[in-house]
Amino acid sequence: MLTLLSTIISFLMGGLPKLLEFFQARQDKAHELALAQMQITRELELRKAGFEDQERIENIRSEQLATESAANTAQVLMGAQQAEMQAIYAHDTSLNEGTSQWMKNLRASVRPVITYGFFFLLVFVDIGGFWYGYYTSVPFNELLDMLWDNDTQALFASIIAFHFGGRAFGK
Repeated sequence: MLTLLSTIISFLMGGLPKLLEFFQARQDKAHELALAQMQITRELELRKAGFEDQERIENIRSEQLATESAANTAQVLMGAQQAEMQAIYAHDTSLNEGTSQWMKNLRASVRPVITYGFFFLLVFVDIGGFWYGYYTSVPFNELLDMLWDNDTQALFASIIAFHFGGRAFGK
């Protein structure tokens, strides 16, 4: 149960930006729907007054506005994402100012070293435990329960879901 819960939480943390983006898109669509409703109301009023040519012109204008609005929204979103990435890179660069190359390399290697460390520790403990259990004649089912228990599964699943889940949502 703990494995499933930690995997789901780790995987969802990578998708949090997409969730927020979904709610923003939903709000934008509601606004566009309200604008469309207002345009329909105006068109009905124009028809009542007999302004069919004016209606065609308004149709063309509203289509142009919708196209421009969609293009501007996409451009603003891309600009915001670029600004965010530049701010992140600038912050990382500012942390490296005035430090030695050794310290820069150490900062860059922290996450990979921890990930590889946990993975190799898991492999070492499992191989050692399997070897010990094999030579002391422990039944395979019991040996497997001891080596791959719920805590180990939760730790391993959290690491994998965090590293690979975030990359899947980023694409």
